[in-house]
Amino acid sequence: MNSPDFTGEARLAALRLARTQGIGPVNFRRLLQRYGDAVSALEALPSLTGAKHLKIIRRDTAERELAAIDRADARLFLCGEASYPEILTFIADPPAALIAFGRIELLHRPACAIVGSRNASAIGLRLARDLGAPLSAQGFTIVSGLARGIDGAAHRGALDTGTIAVVAGGVDHIYPPEHAGLHQAIAETGLILSETALGTRPTARDFPRRNRIISGLSLGILVVEAAMKSGSLITARLAGEQGREVMAVPGSPLDPRAKGTNHLLREGAHLVESAEDVSHILSQVRLPSPPDTVRDQELDFDSFAHPDTRARPVETAGGTDNAKPECSSLMDLISPVPVFVDELARQAGRPAGQIQAEILELESAGEVVQLPGGRVQRV
Repeated sequence: MNSPDFTGEARLAALRLARTQGIGPVNFRRLLQRYGDAVSALEALPSLTGAKHLKIIRRDTAERELAAIDRADARLFLCGEASYPEILTFIADPPAALIAFGRIELLHRPACAIVGSRNASAIGLRLARDLGAPLSAQGFTIVSGLARGIDGAAHRGALDTGTIAVVAGGVDHIYPPEHAGLHQAIAETGLILSETALGTRPTARDFPRRNRIISGLSLGILVVEAAMKSGSLITARLAGEQGREVMAVPGSPLDPRAKGTNHLLREGAHLVESAEDVSHILSQVRLPSPPDTVRDQELDFDSFAHPDTRARPVETAGGTDNAKPECSSLMDLISPVPVFVDELARQAGRPAGQIQAEILELESAGEVVQLPGGRVQRV
Protein backbone atom coordinates (compact mmCIF):
# COMPACT_ATOMS: atom_id res chain seq x y z
CA MET A 1 0.00 0.00 0.00
CA ASN A 2 1.47 3.37 -1.00
CA SER A 3 1.90 6.17 1.57
CA PRO A 4 0.70 9.75 1.11
CA ASP A 5 2.72 11.77 -1.41
CA PHE A 6 6.16 12.89 -0.25
CA THR A 7 6.53 16.61 0.50
CA GLY A 8 9.33 18.95 1.57
CA GLU A 9 12.48 17.23 2.82
CA ALA A 10 11.04 13.74 2.24
CA ARG A 11 10.44 14.52 -1.44
CA LEU A 12 13.92 15.94 -1.88
CA ALA A 13 15.53 12.97 -0.11
CA ALA A 14 13.54 10.46 -2.15
CA LEU A 15 14.62 12.10 -5.40
CA ARG A 16 18.26 12.06 -4.29
CA LEU A 17 17.99 8.33 -3.57
CA ALA A 18 16.27 7.71 -6.90
CA ARG A 19 18.94 9.58 -8.87
CA THR A 20 21.97 8.05 -7.14
CA GLN A 21 23.63 5.62 -9.53
CA GLY A 22 24.09 2.19 -8.00
CA ILE A 23 20.90 2.10 -5.90
CA GLY A 24 18.38 1.06 -8.51
CA PRO A 25 14.59 0.64 -8.21
CA VAL A 26 14.59 -2.51 -6.06
CA ASN A 27 16.98 -1.09 -3.46
CA PHE A 28 15.02 2.17 -3.45
CA ARG A 29 11.91 0.38 -2.21
CA ARG A 30 13.88 -1.77 0.24
CA LEU A 31 15.56 1.29 1.74
CA LEU A 32 12.23 3.04 2.28
CA GLN A 33 10.76 -0.08 3.86
CA ARG A 34 13.78 -0.70 6.07
CA TYR A 35 14.08 2.86 7.41
CA GLY A 36 10.47 3.99 7.18
CA ASP A 37 11.05 7.21 5.24
CA ALA A 38 13.35 8.69 2.62
CA VAL A 39 15.13 11.12 4.96
CA SER A 40 16.17 8.35 7.36
CA ALA A 41 17.22 6.10 4.46
CA LEU A 42 19.39 8.84 2.95
CA GLU A 43 21.07 9.52 6.28
CA ALA A 44 21.78 5.81 6.83
CA LEU A 45 23.05 5.12 3.31
CA PRO A 46 26.74 6.10 3.75
CA SER A 47 27.13 3.68 6.67
CA LEU A 48 25.70 0.64 4.91
CA THR A 49 27.92 -2.25 3.84
CA GLY A 50 28.51 -2.19 0.11
CA ALA A 51 27.43 1.44 -0.29
CA LYS A 52 30.84 3.07 0.19
CA HIS A 53 31.33 3.62 -3.55
CA LEU A 54 27.99 5.40 -4.03
CA LYS A 55 28.14 9.07 -4.93
CA ILE A 56 24.88 10.46 -3.55
CA ILE A 57 23.72 13.32 -5.74
CA ARG A 58 23.99 16.76 -4.19
CA ARG A 59 21.05 18.47 -2.59
CA ASP A 60 21.24 21.43 -4.96
CA THR A 61 21.24 19.07 -7.97
CA ALA A 62 17.96 17.54 -6.81
CA GLU A 63 16.56 21.00 -6.07
CA ARG A 64 17.36 22.10 -9.62
CA GLU A 65 15.63 19.03 -11.04
CA LEU A 66 12.49 19.70 -9.00
CA ALA A 67 12.50 23.31 -10.18
CA ALA A 68 12.93 22.23 -13.80
CA ILE A 69 9.99 19.83 -13.50
CA ASP A 70 7.82 22.64 -12.15
CA ARG A 71 8.90 25.03 -14.94
CA ALA A 72 8.05 22.42 -17.56
CA ASP A 73 4.60 21.92 -16.03
CA ALA A 74 5.46 18.23 -15.67
CA ARG A 75 4.73 15.89 -12.76
CA LEU A 76 7.11 13.79 -10.65
CA PHE A 77 5.94 10.47 -9.22
CA LEU A 78 8.06 8.69 -6.61
CA CYS A 79 7.61 5.00 -5.87
CA GLY A 80 5.84 4.64 -2.54
CA GLU A 81 3.57 7.65 -2.99
CA ALA A 82 -0.21 7.31 -3.09
CA SER A 83 -0.36 8.93 -6.53
CA TYR A 84 2.24 6.58 -8.06
CA PRO A 85 0.67 4.36 -10.79
CA GLU A 86 -0.55 1.37 -8.82
CA ILE A 87 -0.17 -1.13 -11.66
CA LEU A 88 3.59 -0.52 -11.73
CA THR A 89 3.90 -1.56 -8.10
CA PHE A 90 2.96 -5.10 -9.21
CA ILE A 91 6.29 -5.55 -11.04
CA ALA A 92 9.57 -6.49 -9.37
CA ASP A 93 11.46 -3.31 -10.29
CA PRO A 94 9.11 -0.31 -10.61
CA PRO A 95 10.95 2.92 -11.46
CA ALA A 96 11.94 4.85 -8.35
CA ALA A 97 11.04 8.12 -10.09
CA LEU A 98 8.80 8.88 -13.05
CA ILE A 99 8.34 12.18 -14.87
CA ALA A 100 5.06 12.64 -16.70
CA PHE A 101 3.93 15.37 -19.07
CA GLY A 102 0.34 15.58 -20.22
CA ARG A 103 -2.87 13.92 -19.08
CA ILE A 104 -2.04 12.24 -15.77
CA GLU A 105 -5.44 10.54 -15.59
CA LEU A 106 -4.40 8.18 -18.40
CA LEU A 107 -2.13 6.38 -15.91
CA HIS A 108 -5.18 5.20 -14.02
CA ARG A 109 -7.11 3.70 -16.94
CA PRO A 110 -6.71 0.07 -18.03
CA ALA A 111 -4.01 -0.06 -20.69
CA CYS A 112 -2.84 -2.24 -23.55
CA ALA A 113 0.67 -2.04 -24.99
CA ILE A 114 1.13 -2.33 -28.77
CA VAL A 115 4.70 -2.83 -30.00
CA GLY A 116 6.44 -4.21 -33.04
CA SER A 117 8.96 -3.74 -35.79
CA ARG A 118 10.53 -0.37 -36.58
CA ASN A 119 10.89 -1.53 -40.18
CA ALA A 120 7.20 -2.37 -40.44
CA SER A 121 5.23 -3.33 -43.52
CA ALA A 122 2.38 -1.20 -44.85
CA ILE A 123 -0.17 -3.76 -43.65
CA GLY A 124 1.52 -3.92 -40.24
CA LEU A 125 1.29 -0.15 -39.86
CA ARG A 126 -2.37 -0.23 -40.82
CA LEU A 127 -3.10 -3.05 -38.38
CA ALA A 128 -1.41 -1.21 -35.50
CA ARG A 129 -3.38 1.94 -36.23
CA ASP A 130 -6.67 0.10 -36.79
CA LEU A 131 -6.25 -1.91 -33.57
CA GLY A 132 -5.21 1.09 -31.48
CA ALA A 133 -8.17 3.26 -32.44
CA PRO A 134 -11.07 0.96 -31.40
CA LEU A 135 -9.26 -0.28 -28.28
CA SER A 136 -8.72 3.31 -27.22
CA ALA A 137 -12.38 4.11 -27.94
CA GLN A 138 -13.37 1.17 -25.71
CA GLY A 139 -11.53 2.72 -22.76
CA PHE A 140 -8.08 1.10 -23.02
CA THR A 141 -5.12 3.46 -22.98
CA ILE A 142 -2.67 2.48 -25.73
CA VAL A 143 0.91 2.36 -24.46
CA SER A 144 3.97 2.19 -26.68
CA GLY A 145 7.52 3.47 -27.00
CA LEU A 146 7.26 6.22 -29.66
CA ALA A 147 9.70 4.32 -31.88
CA ARG A 148 9.55 4.18 -35.67
CA GLY A 149 7.13 1.77 -37.31
CA ILE A 150 4.51 -0.07 -35.26
CA ASP A 151 4.90 2.11 -32.14
CA GLY A 152 4.20 5.31 -34.03
CA ALA A 153 1.23 3.81 -35.87
CA ALA A 154 -0.33 2.57 -32.62
CA HIS A 155 0.05 6.02 -31.04
CA ARG A 156 -1.53 7.71 -34.06
CA GLY A 157 -4.52 5.40 -33.94
CA ALA A 158 -5.18 6.36 -30.31
CA LEU A 159 -4.46 10.11 -30.45
CA ASP A 160 -8.09 11.19 -30.26
CA THR A 161 -8.75 9.54 -26.90
CA GLY A 162 -5.24 9.63 -25.43
CA THR A 163 -2.15 7.45 -25.62
CA ILE A 164 0.93 7.02 -23.40
CA ALA A 165 4.41 7.23 -24.93
CA VAL A 166 7.10 5.77 -22.66
CA VAL A 167 10.41 7.24 -23.79
CA ALA A 168 14.00 6.30 -22.97
CA GLY A 169 15.27 9.86 -22.68
CA GLY A 170 13.74 12.86 -20.97
CA VAL A 171 10.11 13.64 -21.75
CA ASP A 172 11.34 16.77 -23.53
CA HIS A 173 13.85 14.91 -25.74
CA ILE A 174 12.46 14.05 -29.17
CA TYR A 175 13.60 10.72 -30.58
CA PRO A 176 13.47 9.71 -33.35
CA PRO A 177 13.64 13.22 -34.89
CA GLU A 178 10.95 12.45 -37.49
CA HIS A 179 8.46 11.95 -34.66
CA ALA A 180 8.64 15.60 -33.58
CA GLY A 181 5.06 16.21 -34.71
CA LEU A 182 3.78 13.02 -33.08
CA HIS A 183 5.67 13.85 -29.87
CA GLN A 184 3.94 17.24 -29.76
CA ALA A 185 0.52 15.74 -30.50
CA ILE A 186 0.87 13.19 -27.68
CA ALA A 187 2.02 15.94 -25.30
CA GLU A 188 -1.20 17.82 -26.11
CA THR A 189 -3.75 14.98 -26.08
CA GLY A 190 -2.01 12.13 -24.25
CA LEU A 191 0.91 11.53 -21.90
CA ILE A 192 4.69 11.27 -22.24
CA LEU A 193 6.42 9.29 -19.50
CA SER A 194 10.06 8.63 -18.56
CA GLU A 195 12.17 7.53 -15.61
CA THR A 196 15.06 9.77 -16.70
CA ALA A 197 15.48 13.46 -15.92
CA LEU A 198 14.40 16.27 -18.22
CA GLY A 199 16.92 16.99 -20.95
CA THR A 200 18.41 13.48 -20.85
CA ARG A 201 19.52 11.98 -24.15
CA PRO A 202 19.03 8.21 -24.05
CA THR A 203 21.83 5.68 -24.12
CA ALA A 204 21.44 2.22 -25.64
CA ARG A 205 20.86 0.59 -22.25
CA ASP A 206 17.95 2.92 -21.48
CA PHE A 207 15.75 1.30 -24.14
CA PRO A 208 15.50 -2.19 -22.58
CA ARG A 209 14.83 -0.56 -19.20
CA ARG A 210 12.10 1.55 -20.81
CA ASN A 211 10.46 -1.60 -22.16
CA ARG A 212 9.72 -2.97 -18.68
CA ILE A 213 7.65 0.19 -18.04
CA ILE A 214 5.70 -0.27 -21.29
CA SER A 215 4.71 -3.79 -20.30
CA GLY A 216 4.37 -2.95 -16.61
CA LEU A 217 1.78 -0.24 -17.25
CA SER A 218 -0.36 -2.60 -19.29
CA LEU A 219 -2.75 -5.48 -18.65
CA GLY A 220 -1.33 -7.11 -21.76
CA ILE A 221 1.01 -6.55 -24.67
CA LEU A 222 0.16 -7.00 -28.35
CA VAL A 223 3.00 -7.61 -30.81
CA VAL A 224 1.99 -6.79 -34.39
CA GLU A 225 5.21 -7.49 -36.31
CA ALA A 226 8.61 -8.53 -34.97
CA ALA A 227 11.67 -10.31 -36.27
CA MET A 228 13.19 -13.10 -34.22
CA LYS A 229 16.03 -10.82 -33.12
CA SER A 230 14.07 -7.81 -31.89
CA GLY A 231 13.46 -5.70 -28.86
CA SER A 232 9.74 -6.41 -29.19
CA LEU A 233 10.28 -10.06 -28.26
CA ILE A 234 12.26 -8.97 -25.20
CA THR A 235 9.37 -6.70 -24.21
CA ALA A 236 6.99 -9.64 -24.67
CA ARG A 237 9.22 -11.79 -22.44
CA LEU A 238 9.24 -9.08 -19.78
CA ALA A 239 5.45 -8.90 -19.99
CA GLY A 240 5.19 -12.64 -19.40
CA GLU A 241 7.53 -12.42 -16.40
CA GLN A 242 5.37 -9.60 -15.00
CA GLY A 243 2.23 -11.71 -15.26
CA ARG A 244 0.79 -9.76 -18.20
CA GLU A 245 -1.04 -11.31 -21.14
CA VAL A 246 1.02 -11.70 -24.31
CA MET A 247 -0.81 -11.44 -27.66
CA ALA A 248 0.41 -11.56 -31.24
CA VAL A 249 -0.90 -11.03 -34.75
CA PRO A 250 0.00 -13.98 -37.02
CA GLY A 251 1.85 -13.29 -40.25
CA SER A 252 3.12 -14.88 -43.41
CA PRO A 253 5.97 -17.39 -42.88
CA LEU A 254 7.63 -15.78 -45.89
CA ASP A 255 7.98 -12.42 -44.13
CA PRO A 256 10.92 -12.15 -41.67
CA ARG A 257 8.91 -9.56 -39.75
CA ALA A 258 6.38 -12.26 -38.87
CA LYS A 259 8.84 -14.82 -37.54
CA GLY A 260 8.89 -13.27 -34.09
CA THR A 261 5.12 -13.03 -33.75
CA ASN A 262 4.62 -16.56 -35.08
CA HIS A 263 7.23 -17.76 -32.57
CA LEU A 264 5.27 -16.11 -29.75
CA LEU A 265 2.14 -17.91 -30.90
CA ARG A 266 3.94 -21.25 -30.87
CA GLU A 267 5.10 -20.45 -27.33
CA GLY A 268 1.53 -19.90 -26.14
CA ALA A 269 0.69 -16.25 -26.85
CA HIS A 270 -2.92 -15.39 -27.66
CA LEU A 271 -3.67 -15.19 -31.38
CA VAL A 272 -5.29 -11.84 -32.18
CA GLU A 273 -7.08 -10.75 -35.34
CA SER A 274 -9.27 -7.90 -34.11
CA ALA A 275 -9.74 -5.35 -31.35
CA GLU A 276 -12.57 -7.51 -30.01
CA ASP A 277 -10.09 -10.35 -29.49
CA VAL A 278 -7.86 -8.07 -27.45
CA SER A 279 -10.61 -6.58 -25.30
CA HIS A 280 -11.99 -10.06 -24.54
CA ILE A 281 -8.55 -11.26 -23.39
CA LEU A 282 -7.86 -8.16 -21.30
CA SER A 283 -11.29 -8.26 -19.66
CA GLN A 284 -10.29 -11.54 -17.99
CA VAL A 285 -6.90 -10.40 -16.65
CA ARG A 286 -6.23 -10.86 -12.94
CA LEU A 287 -2.87 -9.39 -12.00
CA PRO A 288 -0.65 -11.31 -9.57
CA SER A 289 -0.02 -9.97 -6.09
CA PRO A 290 2.72 -7.34 -5.77
CA PRO A 291 6.16 -8.83 -5.04
CA ASP A 292 7.08 -9.04 -1.37
CA THR A 293 9.76 -6.41 -0.76
CA VAL A 294 10.57 -6.91 2.91
CA ARG A 295 12.84 -4.89 5.16
CA ASP A 296 15.42 -7.58 5.86
CA GLN A 297 16.14 -8.50 2.24
CA GLU A 298 19.76 -8.03 1.19
CA LEU A 299 20.68 -4.72 -0.43
CA ASP A 300 22.77 -4.94 -3.61
CA PHE A 301 24.26 -1.58 -4.46
CA ASP A 302 25.58 -2.71 -7.83
CA SER A 303 22.09 -2.72 -9.32
CA PHE A 304 22.91 -0.11 -11.95
CA ALA A 305 26.14 1.06 -13.53
CA HIS A 306 28.27 3.58 -11.70
CA PRO A 307 28.31 7.09 -13.18
CA ASP A 308 31.78 6.75 -14.71
CA THR A 309 30.80 3.60 -16.62
CA ARG A 310 27.52 4.88 -18.05
CA ALA A 311 27.52 4.70 -21.84
CA ARG A 312 27.45 7.90 -23.85
CA PRO A 313 24.32 8.68 -25.90
CA VAL A 314 24.44 6.89 -29.25
CA GLU A 315 22.04 7.77 -32.03
CA THR A 316 22.55 6.05 -35.37
CA ALA A 317 20.56 5.82 -38.56
CA GLY A 318 19.39 2.40 -37.48
CA GLY A 319 18.07 3.69 -34.15
CA THR A 320 19.48 3.95 -30.67
CA ASP A 321 17.96 0.57 -29.81
CA ASN A 322 20.57 -1.25 -31.88
CA ALA A 323 23.73 0.29 -30.41
CA LYS A 324 25.92 -2.01 -28.28
CA PRO A 325 28.43 0.15 -26.31
CA GLU A 326 30.65 -1.62 -23.78
CA CYS A 327 29.35 -5.05 -24.82
CA SER A 328 32.18 -6.27 -27.03
CA SER A 329 34.40 -7.41 -24.17
CA LEU A 330 31.46 -9.13 -22.51
CA MET A 331 30.83 -11.16 -25.66
CA ASP A 332 34.34 -12.59 -25.36
CA LEU A 333 33.25 -14.22 -22.08
CA ILE A 334 30.05 -15.74 -23.45
CA SER A 335 30.07 -19.03 -25.36
CA PRO A 336 27.41 -21.47 -26.59
CA VAL A 337 27.72 -23.15 -23.18
CA PRO A 338 25.24 -21.49 -20.72
CA VAL A 339 26.87 -19.41 -17.98
CA PHE A 340 25.37 -17.67 -14.95
CA VAL A 341 25.15 -13.87 -15.06
CA ASP A 342 26.79 -13.65 -11.63
CA GLU A 343 29.77 -15.60 -12.98
CA LEU A 344 30.06 -13.19 -15.91
CA ALA A 345 30.06 -10.27 -13.48
CA ARG A 346 32.87 -11.86 -11.47
CA GLN A 347 34.93 -12.63 -14.57
CA ALA A 348 34.38 -9.16 -16.05
CA GLY A 349 35.02 -7.42 -12.73
CA ARG A 350 31.93 -5.26 -13.18
CA PRO A 351 28.63 -4.84 -11.26
CA ALA A 352 25.99 -7.50 -11.89
CA GLY A 353 23.42 -4.82 -12.69
CA GLN A 354 25.64 -3.37 -15.40
CA ILE A 355 26.26 -6.83 -16.87
CA GLN A 356 22.52 -7.54 -16.93
CA ALA A 357 21.86 -4.28 -18.77
CA GLU A 358 24.49 -5.16 -21.39
CA ILE A 359 23.01 -8.64 -21.78
CA LEU A 360 19.61 -7.06 -22.56
CA GLU A 361 21.28 -5.01 -25.30
CA LEU A 362 23.03 -8.09 -26.71
CA GLU A 363 19.79 -10.07 -26.59
CA SER A 364 18.00 -7.28 -28.44
CA ALA A 365 20.72 -7.44 -31.11
CA GLY A 366 20.32 -11.22 -31.40
CA GLU A 367 23.80 -11.99 -30.09
CA VAL A 368 22.80 -13.91 -26.95
CA VAL A 369 19.77 -15.61 -25.44
CA GLN A 370 18.78 -15.67 -21.77
CA LEU A 371 17.80 -19.00 -20.23
CA PRO A 372 15.85 -19.93 -17.10
CA GLY A 373 17.76 -19.75 -13.84
CA GLY A 374 19.72 -16.59 -14.61
CA ARG A 375 21.92 -18.09 -17.33
CA VAL A 376 22.93 -16.75 -20.73
CA GLN A 377 24.53 -18.23 -23.85
CA ARG A 378 25.82 -17.05 -27.20
CA VAL A 379 23.47 -17.58 -30.14
